[in-house]
Amino acid sequence: MYRGKRIIVLVPAYNEEAKIGHVVERTDLSMVDTLLVVDDGSTDGTAQVARDKGAEVLSLHAVLGVGAALRAGIEHGRQSGHDIAIFMAGNNKDDPAEIPRLLDPIIDDDCDLVMGSRYLSGGATGGEMPLYRKLATRLHPWLASRFVGKRLTESTNGFRAFKLSLLDDPRINLKQRWLDAYGLEVYLLLKVLRLGYRHAEVPCTKIYPPRRVGQTKMQPVIGWWSILRPVFLMGMGLRR
Repeated sequence: MYRGKRIIVLVPAYNEEAKIGHVVERTDLSMVDTLLVVDDGSTDGTAQVARDKGAEVLSLHAVLGVGAALRAGIEHGRQSGHDIAIFMAGNNKDDPAEIPRLLDPIIDDDCDLVMGSRYLSGGATGGEMPLYRKLATRLHPWLASRFVGKRLTESTNGFRAFKLSLLDDPRINLKQRWLDAYGLEVYLLLKVLRLGYRHAEVPCTKIYPPRRVGQTKMQPVIGWWSILRPVFLMGMGLRR
């Protein structure tokens, strides 16, 4: 428990056997109630390594997509009585020591969703960030800002926290199959902003691992279209 709130950290993971142990080890389990690794159909030892290091594991037994994995984790968090959910990468790019940065604005300022931003003062990006990611992580918030009417420095970073009570609002519908890939995180952010909920950004660190150990499972074209799609489809009123 953190300052009177029950916290669940959701870590979607697909074939991250070499990295998931570091994610769990770096997370202060005394600060959160549940560290849940959602195993998205991995064919390696991801689930076992996570369990051995002390995480709870929810196995999907098939590759459903990161959005589907997060949705399953969110449902687990709601059903088990948690107050706040945190998304964190399964490939060790986020710094769990920065979790309080996400939580404090929710508790102190009654924010509903708090995004980590590598582009705010005090934030940082390190390691071998691919060039297309550098461009895309600047372009996407520029487009999203125009859709929601608020300046954003981040809209794709998965490192975020939000009140699970947001999902009591029937206008926020995560149970849509088109959100099964990378679009769910963007959809949630856009809905929160369009519906007038309180949002904040805080500085965070994003460290990309060397290419030789694998940086991401995202395919540059297909993956980035799934991230851009909510902006266009919701902007044109084709999806709600």
